[in-house]
Amino acid sequence: MTRYIFPLILGVGGIAILMSLGFWQLRRLDWKEQMLAQIEAQIAGAVQELPSEGASSESSKYVPVQVAGATTGEEILVLSGQKGVGAGYQVIAAFETGEGRRILVDRGFLPEAARRDARPATALIVTGNLHWPEEVESFTPEPDLNAGIWFARDVPRMAAHLGTEPILVVASRVEGDAQGIGPQPVTISGIPNDHMNYAITWFSLAIVWAGMTAFLLWRIRRQQI
Repeated sequence: MTRYIFPLILGVGGIAILMSLGFWQLRRLDWKEQMLAQIEAQIAGAVQELPSEGASSESSKYVPVQVAGATTGEEILVLSGQKGVGAGYQVIAAFETGEGRRILVDRGFLPEAARRDARPATALIVTGNLHWPEEVESFTPEPDLNAGIWFARDVPRMAAHLGTEPILVVASRVEGDAQGIGPQPVTISGIPNDHMNYAITWFSLAIVWAGMTAFLLWRIRRQQI
């Protein structure tokens, strides 16, 4: 009987740990779904005025706003792509509001073929959401400043480059000359939610562990016959 003790402890302990990890991921799933629902409601909320200078991602991320003014003709092209269209750029423009504030506006997607087209200053009314994307990682290449091409949206750095406040409005609707740029609104689709897959993985490993434990106990019993 003593030969069964260690395999049983190992088997039951392993199953308990793996099952607890699976249930933890289910709790994380519930938390993430609530968070996503809250963000989605905030994105679709009532349009507000542009917050005062010093707005941050902690207090203002996803807030719907409307700004009226004009682009300045200064812009950053962030390498991007669109399904069914191909390669292109996310156009981040310097924008001067009617009150004289300079901010950043993500006007949307521009196909590669239109990169060289003229996009002079133009009056626009932009409805969208404040955003501070977290796209820069350790392997993100440095921007090609000579070509004006960036590889991620880095709000503080883009603002410093274009001489604006570190505030980005991602357009969902534009009134005025779009200049061939299609808005790409903020959505929750880019926020990962893999907790169900993780939970299934842990529960599957618990089943495998249980099977291996049962097989080991069977082998021990066979050796005693």
